[in-house]
Amino acid sequence: MIDNTESQHNSRRICVINYKGGTGKTCTVVNLGHGLALAGKRVLIVDTDPQGSSGYHLGIRNPKYSLYDLLVGNATSPECIVNARQNLDIIPSNERLFPAEMALSKMKNREMILSQKLRGLQNQYDYIIVDCAPSINLLNQNSLTYAQEIFLPVSMEYLSLVGIKQLLNNIKIINKIFRHNLKVSKLIPTFFDKRNSKSKVVMDSLNRVFSQVMANPIRSSVAISEAAGYRQTIFEYNPKSSGAEDYQILTNEVIADG
Repeated sequence: MIDNTESQHNSRRICVINYKGGTGKTCTVVNLGHGLALAGKRVLIVDTDPQGSSGYHLGIRNPKYSLYDLLVGNATSPECIVNARQNLDIIPSNERLFPAEMALSKMKNREMILSQKLRGLQNQYDYIIVDCAPSINLLNQNSLTYAQEIFLPVSMEYLSLVGIKQLLNNIKIINKIFRHNLKVSKLIPTFFDKRNSKSKVVMDSLNRVFSQVMANPIRSSVAISEAAGYRQTIFEYNPKSSGAEDYQILTNEVIADG
């Protein structure tokens, strides 16, 4: 039974996912997370990708506990939370998460383990953002049953549209089986280049289906990829770049959405 204080709190549980890789998913998680934190919001990132890119991006090195210890070990959620920036915490991940999938598959209510383990955190944060691996797996099913809404980063590639179709089908199945009400609340075009005709074609396709939830596009930006290499967010690395401008607009949109 869920504590009533959790359901009364306005924390938003957001899953950032696309089954296709290379869509700027982790960059979006980290830069949006930091943008919200800079705006005074309390943010927790939960990295469910065994590559552990969110923690790497934020400069988290060798944490004592990771998501693996929370899901299949005896560690508690407070033990696994690492402070990354002011107002910004993370439950990091690493390659140890690969065997966790096997262990989860043998557990009772295996699609709900993440929800059970994170219970109680909702009243401590304004936003809980889950970074997902680009695959259809049990960890992602856990993320989707935990989240209330999906942010879908889509790169300006034709193949991105295929990944969206798979994801939307999966959401329908999860909503039906678990009586869930998960929906895509924000579609985020990434690697946008207005000089490129392909960008325009993909944007037009997305606008036809997702006009209600389209975010301002994130333009292609060298600074965004360089920031990750320096283990900084775009707001730290180059706050005057087009990337920082675009992620600030996205941050403002997310806050305005409530």
